Amino acid sequence: MRPGINSDQTERIIQALKRAGYQATPNRRLVAELVAATGGHFTAAELLERGRRERVNIGRATVFRALELLASLRVVERLDLPSGSHAYVVCDPDEHHHHLVCSTCGRSEDIADGELARLVDEIGRRNGYRIEAHRLELFGICPACSAADTAERETLA
Repeated sequence: MRPGINSDQTERIIQALKRAGYQATPNRRLVAELVAATGGHFTAAELLERGRRERVNIGRATVFRALELLASLRVVERLDLPSGSHAYVVCDPDEHHHHLVCSTCGRSEDIADGELARLVDEIGRRNGYRIEAHRLELFGICPACSAADTAERETLA
């Protein structure tokens, strides 16, 4: 395994593939390693760039297919960014959660459903819907980026 790779995360992704009846092919393992090495959200292009930097041979279509499969297994989740582009974030497939994403550095955190589940059910009831699923991404500036921005403004003042 290459430096910077989260081996626990890689193994969790590979086990999810195997549980679903998919083979952990060399390319899928490679994508799992690239995904596990990310911190926060990432794009397919960023995975490809990381692969190039690490001198691994993996094609664009392979990365997209693997990400689509991992998303279907709920190991990664696709985020629709405010810019209109898409990114992915590693998830725990056994736990319903939402994402808090830093618009500056890309760091993401899972946040528990909490009272939101009750609110979603109430919204569905009031409108005559039986809610089957929901998804929420909150975008903002994380404490570290906010502190860095404040420090930079104070330095310039």
